[in-house]
Amino acid sequence: MSLAAPPALGRPPTHDPAWPGRVAWAAALLVLVWPLAVATEFRPWLMLAPDSLRAGGRFLASFFPPALGAEFLAQVLRETWRTVAMATAGITLGLLIAVPATLLTTRALSVSALSGRMARGPFWVRQALRWGLIVLRSIPELVWALVFVRVVGLGPTAGVLAIALTYGGMLGKVYGEILESGDPAPTEALLHNGSGRLQAFAYGLLPQNAAELASYTVYRWECAIRSSVVLGFVGAGGLGQQMDSAMKMFNGGEVVTLLAVFVALVALADRFSAGLRRVLG
Repeated sequence: MSLAAPPALGRPPTHDPAWPGRVAWAAALLVLVWPLAVATEFRPWLMLAPDSLRAGGRFLASFFPPALGAEFLAQVLRETWRTVAMATAGITLGLLIAVPATLLTTRALSVSALSGRMARGPFWVRQALRWGLIVLRSIPELVWALVFVRVVGLGPTAGVLAIALTYGGMLGKVYGEILESGDPAPTEALLHNGSGRLQAFAYGLLPQNAAELASYTVYRWECAIRSSVVLGFVGAGGLGQQMDSAMKMFNGGEVVTLLAVFVALVALADRFSAGLRRVLG
C-alpha cells in the first residue's frame, strides 16, 4: 500500500498583499494633512536651526540642579494642596450641574416616553437642558477663568468656577450617554410599576453603570487637576501660577521641580482611578 505524497505547499508570497492599499491610504492622508500643515505654518524643522538648538540647550541646562530649598518646597506643598482642592471643588460643583441635568435628559428615565413617544413638554425641556450642557462644555475652562478673574479677582475661586461650568457640561453629556447605553428594561419596569425617577435611577440604571460612571468621574477629576495647573497661568492660583512666575524669571530649577510634582499628581490620580475600577469591577 503506497502512501500518497502530501500536497505541495504553495510558494510564500514575495510581497505584502496589503501594501498597495496602505500606500494609497498614506498618500490620501498626506494630501489631506498637507494643506492643514501649510495653513498652520507647521515647520518643525525650525527646531533644528542653530539658534533654536542653542536656546533650547540653554533652557534645558537651566533645569539642573532642581530647586530643593526648604522654603521653596514648603511653598510648592501649599500650592499643590491648593491645586488639588481647586480641582476637587470644581468637580464637586460640576456634579451639582451634571447629575440633575442627567436625570432630566436621560430618555430611559422619562415617564412620558414609556408609551413610545415622549410628550411635547418634557421633550422640549430635555432639548433645552442638552443645549445648555453644550454651551457649558463648548466654552473652554481657560475662557471661563478669564471671565471670572475679572469678576471675582485673582485666586482659586475663578479656577473652581471655570472647572465647574466646563466639566459640568462634559459630565452631564457623558453620564447621559453611559446611562442610555445600558439595558433600559429594569428601569422601565420600575417606572411602569409606579416607581419615582430617583428610585428607577438608583435601582435600575445605577447598578449596571456604576463602575463606568465612577471611572469616568475620576478621569475627569484627573483632567481637572491638569486644567487647574493651566488656569494658574491666568491668575487662578495653584501650581500653574507658581510655574508661570518661575518661567517668567527664567528659573529652570523651580520649573523642573514643579513639573515633577505635577507628574506625580497625575500618576497618583491614575493609580487611584485604577484601584477604584478594580473595587467596582
